[in-house]
Amino acid sequence: MTVDRILPTDEAHDLLDLATELADRELAPKAAGFEERAEFPREVLRTIGRAGLLGLPYAEEHGGAAQPYEVYLQVLEILASRWLAVAEAVSVHTLSCYPVAAFGTAEQRKLLPDMLGGELLGAYCLSEPQGGSDAAALSTRAVRDGDAYVVSGTKAWITHARVADFYNVFCRTGGPGPKGISCLVADAGTAGIAPQAAERTMGLRSSPVAQIAFEEARVPADRLVGGEGAGFTIAMSALDSGRLGIAACAVGLAQAALDYAVGYARERQQFGRSIIDFQGLGFLLADAATQISAARALTLAAARLRDAGRPYSIEAAKAKLFASDVAMRVTTDAVQVLGGAGYVSDHPVERYMREAKVLQIVEGTNQIQRLVISRALAKG
Repeated sequence: MTVDRILPTDEAHDLLDLATELADRELAPKAAGFEERAEFPREVLRTIGRAGLLGLPYAEEHGGAAQPYEVYLQVLEILASRWLAVAEAVSVHTLSCYPVAAFGTAEQRKLLPDMLGGELLGAYCLSEPQGGSDAAALSTRAVRDGDAYVVSGTKAWITHARVADFYNVFCRTGGPGPKGISCLVADAGTAGIAPQAAERTMGLRSSPVAQIAFEEARVPADRLVGGEGAGFTIAMSALDSGRLGIAACAVGLAQAALDYAVGYARERQQFGRSIIDFQGLGFLLADAATQISAARALTLAAARLRDAGRPYSIEAAKAKLFASDVAMRVTTDAVQVLGGAGYVSDHPVERYMREAKVLQIVEGTNQIQRLVISRALAKG
């Protein structure tokens, strides 16, 4: 199904055309094989970076494309509709570049051209085994020792844990609570940084997720971003943008599931006619199409607030919540439309359904999103 998009510039139209061409050529034909082998598509990410699609929302002076978030999210949606793991990788990498881009020193920002060009892949180390949603309670500690910080602790559920070139490490340099948290950008090859065995996940199998142990890893002090105590502020502001990325991924995945289900329903014959002509099934697909359009509109509305420099945190939470719930519902319904065929891996909808579940969990569970929204309502 062709999505009718209104874009702010001709350049944005060209970017979406480029993203569509690249996704059709480099992503769609490879997704099933890489997922089956649980193989990370590092070269695909380099290709995306060299095409200029890894640094879309960042400044041109640092190697980015200076595109509004409204455009970046639509590129992300296109990638997700062909291969969610790659779109999620782009979203996570974009999130990983944010601390240096927004809070880094001039010297630290010299890393950005390689980050945004795809030569350096990033990971975001915030969650811990005992504190996923309660980020302010993290226990990984960094102690200043001369010209370095010595980092000890364990991070959990880290996307790109075994393949990243750099890690944003949120760690405690001060007392308890959010004011004691700082952010370090550590090279992945630093002695004492030890990624553990990859988790065996339900979906996104080509995207490695693992714990990372920090065993007295010495990170140069000049890799401290934003000063001591700034880490929690950096983390939370980055997550607002990251939630929009996940919302866009959810819209793309849901659109892929709907398109496949519609195509199947047009071809599948029962009782002498296409099954899409039966009202029970046709209405199911109509509801899915409506929900996807609503999720897309909500996501892009939040992006426009961000682009305008206005508060968008609550709208980002709404978009992530609604879009990921829609993706779960639509992918489940797509399996139902295909019936028994939907339950076998010959068709991609069973993979779509497995993948949709993680979107309700990452970048803050949907329960956390509801908490964020309800607290805002309570404050008035």
